[in-house]
Parts: sequence; structure tokens; C-alpha cells
Amino acid sequence: MEIVGQTLTLLALLGGTFFSVVGVLGYLRLPDVYTRLHATGKVGVFGVVLLLVAAIFWTPLSPGLGLLFMALLLLAGPVTGHALSSAAYRIGLRPQGKRDDLARRLEKMNNR
Repeated sequence: MEIVGQTLTLLALLGGTFFSVVGVLGYLRLPDVYTRLHATGKVGVFGVVLLLVAAIFWTPLSPGLGLLFMALLLLAGPVTGHALSSAAYRIGLRPQGKRDDLARRLEKMNNR
């Protein structure tokens, strides 16, 4: 039974590390704040969740506490990404080379 736990720990650790590295590479390689937020927000959350799974199997961290951390992270991750992207848009950082639906909507609202 110990081999199964070690195997699950190793797989979760490798998966979490992979997602975390992809998030960092996305942050470094992508052109604007919105695509960088997508890479770090989505991929980073999955990386940390998998690392928490490895911690639950390998350390004396209780499964209930680990699941609580995961739930809080899965709830806070999208909210944080949305707040950061909204703040970036409000200070004038526009998407590069992409359709800007929000600008058109705001323009319509200001013309009323």
C-alpha cells in the first residue's frame, strides 16, 4: 500500500511541477497582461492543487485541511485573475492585436 501512496505522490508532484513550469513559461513568453494572467491564473492553480495533493499523501497534513486549502485556492484564483485584469483595463492597458468588446460596449454607454 505504501508503494501506491508513493506513486501517487510522485505523479502529483511531477504534474504540479509541470503545470507550474508551464505557467512561468507562459508568463515570460506571452505578449500582454491578459494572456499572462490566463497562463499564471489557470495553470498556476492546477499546479498548486497537484502539489497540495502530493503534500497530503507525503506529509502529515490532514486530508481535510488540504481539501480546505484546495477549495479556497479554486475559489480565490479566478476572482484574483478577474480583479487583476479589470484593474489593468482600468489603468489603460488594452489587449494587443485582439478584439476589444469592452471598449465598444463602454463607447455605446457613453454615447447614450
